Amino acid sequence: MRESDDELRDLQALLDRSHATASEHLRDIISADRTLTARELAGLMTGMRVVSFATVTAAGEPRISAMDGHFLHGRWTISTSRSSPKGRQVRARPAVSLACIEGEEVAVFTHGQVEVLEEGHSDFEEVHEHWTQHYGSSPLSWGDVILMRVEPSWMVGYAAHRDELLATRGVATDPSRG
Repeated sequence: MRESDDELRDLQALLDRSHATASEHLRDIISADRTLTARELAGLMTGMRVVSFATVTAAGEPRISAMDGHFLHGRWTISTSRSSPKGRQVRARPAVSLACIEGEEVAVFTHGQVEVLEEGHSDFEEVHEHWTQHYGSSPLSWGDVILMRVEPSWMVGYAAHRDELLATRGVATDPSRG
């Protein structure tokens, strides 16, 4: 978990706002006893996670694909080839949705805007180093790859049996839950 106290506070505010403004149907499914706090979510989303990543074509048609996602500092980082359809779509239309769903146990749903992290960006080095350590080679050595981060405008975290899941995965229940 790489999140600072300030990042966890900001993420918690986003999670609370998102859940409060969600549809009644979603709140019925992701009820208070099934939500994840920022600390719990960050503790569960360590390492690489397979995420479903959705963009929109120029014709307004949705496109979804599976990608590697890394949750760093309260936001998802992803990569793709700059010249791929997905790479072109996010640069032209940065609004995206991302979901990390692990069976019926845990899920994180995110909507937001993609930010391309190029060399010279203040966060590029840390994200690049994380990806390089995880894969054993620089993602920039894989071809014309771009690193991206999703700046979330909406996010909810779900666990069907939260306390049991957290215990099984060795993540402490957030003491702020009361």
